[in-house]
Amino acid sequence: MIPAHEALNRLIEGNRRFAAGTRSRDRPTSPERRDELVAGQEPFAIILGCSDSRVPAEIVFDQGLGDLFVIRVAGNVVAASQVGSVEFAAARYDTRLVVVLGHSQCGAILATLEELQQATENRSHNLRSIVDRVRPSVETLLATELRHDPVALVQQAVRANIRASANHLRHGSAILEQLIQDNGLMVVGAEYALETGVVEFFDGVPSRS
Repeated sequence: MIPAHEALNRLIEGNRRFAAGTRSRDRPTSPERRDELVAGQEPFAIILGCSDSRVPAEIVFDQGLGDLFVIRVAGNVVAASQVGSVEFAAARYDTRLVVVLGHSQCGAILATLEELQQATENRSHNLRSIVDRVRPSVETLLATELRHDPVALVQQAVRANIRASANHLRHGSAILEQLIQDNGLMVVGAEYALETGVVEFFDGVPSRS
C-alpha cells in the first residue's frame, strides 16, 4: 500500500514531466506489463475526473497501465455510482489517495452557468441531471460581483464545483469517512489548466512545512 502523501508526490512529479514535455519513456505499457496485470491490480491513486477528451488522467500524470483507477464523468460530478466506484477501489485495492480532477473551461460548468442565466426548455433530462448536480456549487456566485466578469466567474465556478465534489466524497459516504479517519485515505481537489498542462492541487492538500 502506498501512503496518500507518496501517491500525491508521484502525481505531482508525473504532471511536471508532462507539462514540461519530458514524459517518461519507461512507463509500464508493454505486453509484459499487461501480462502482470491479468492477475490483479494495485492502483496507487483514484482519479474522479471530467470526461473531457483533453484531460486523460494517465497522460496528464504520466502514468502507465495499472497505476490509476480512473472514473470519468462530465463535470467531475458526484452521484451514487461515482461514490460507489471510489468506495470499491479504496476498499478493495487499499488505494489511499482520491483526486477530484476538474479543468479550466469545463463544458459542464459553462452549460450550468448558461442554464442559470437563461434557462433552456429543450435540454435533455439526462444532461439536466448533470447541470442539476453542478448547480448548487455555482449558483451563489451569480449573486456576487463575479456576474459582471464572465472569465472570473467561470474560473471560480470550476473550483467551486471541484470543492463540492471533493466534500461530497469526504462526507457523503460512511465507508470513505471511516477510511479517512482510520486508514489514512485522503481526498483532494485539483484543477488541470488546458492552457499550460499544469495540475494545481488546491483543496484538501496538507500544508508542507
